[in-house]
Amino acid sequence: MTRRHLLSATAALSAFAAVPERKLLRPKVLRAGDTVGLITPSSYVSDPDRLALAERTARYFDLVPKFGTNVRKRDGYLGGSVEDRLDDLHAMFRDPEVKAVFAIRGGYGASQLLDRIDYDLIRANPKIFLGYSDITALHLAIQKRAGLVTFHGPITLSRFTPFTQTYFRKALFETEPIGRVTNPPDTDPLRPAHTLRTVRPGTARGALFGGNLTLISTTMGTPYEIETAGRVLFLEDVDEEPYSIDRMLTQLRLAGKLDAAAGLIFGECHDCQPREFKPSYESTLSVGEVVDDILGRLRIPVLSGLTIGHTDDQLTLPLGVMSQLDATKGELTIEEPGVVA
Repeated sequence: MTRRHLLSATAALSAFAAVPERKLLRPKVLRAGDTVGLITPSSYVSDPDRLALAERTARYFDLVPKFGTNVRKRDGYLGGSVEDRLDDLHAMFRDPEVKAVFAIRGGYGASQLLDRIDYDLIRANPKIFLGYSDITALHLAIQKRAGLVTFHGPITLSRFTPFTQTYFRKALFETEPIGRVTNPPDTDPLRPAHTLRTVRPGTARGALFGGNLTLISTTMGTPYEIETAGRVLFLEDVDEEPYSIDRMLTQLRLAGKLDAAAGLIFGECHDCQPREFKPSYESTLSVGEVVDDILGRLRIPVLSGLTIGHTDDQLTLPLGVMSQLDATKGELTIEEPGVVA
């Protein structure tokens, strides 16, 4: 690469990085009878029984499902080509009949779409956009480039326990702020199903942002990397070994993303332990020890164990709205609605 080309490339990257975040835009609330678009922007879902379950989920909430044209396609581990998945995303935001866009599943592949999305189209047609895990890449990009409140919550193939349903309805079907959220009540207080733990006490207030730790880590250094300054940040992951969680948290620490946050929530990390009979190292740490070592050194409130992400009992959280974290009490309060009438 010549010096001239290098400077041009650097300037282009700087131009992308300098794109200002847009003024926050809220989508309209969902109502019974609304049509929702079901898409696979990441991995494929070709099993007709699983697609029937996705349809059943939408109808259970009195919504009318509309599958993307390319939903049943499969390109290796992907839900079709980049063009196929992009076409479905754009079509759902363009379609005036569709009031919300739900990811059927996560997996892998959403990041491939980020530099090809028509963000002006999305901003001109604000709709509820819902998903988690790999869908975090789309949350980060849509918020940064379109300024739309999106929702970190269940995919249509999630378990949808009564707890999950409660917060799904509060976030998407009501125009009042969700208010206080915490883990579901325990039937056995001696052996709770979900353990909340104060890593660093205190309170913090700021716009709520976050998502899957792996996706937040892998989008660092791109125009879509997360902004954390003055915000309440939440992180979640699944099936990662402790050293891998350590590696990603360390990356965010070195990038200044952790210190910049007003407060931090580390969600319940399901199956985050050494692989059975095949640990990466002869001696290891627990995820709790990693969290204490890295996040416990921060000078901000830190809460661990909230049911965000890969848990059957799952919160639906509007991204970009004001929130308050009380790490001492183990509570998060959503102060603003994510939707409007």
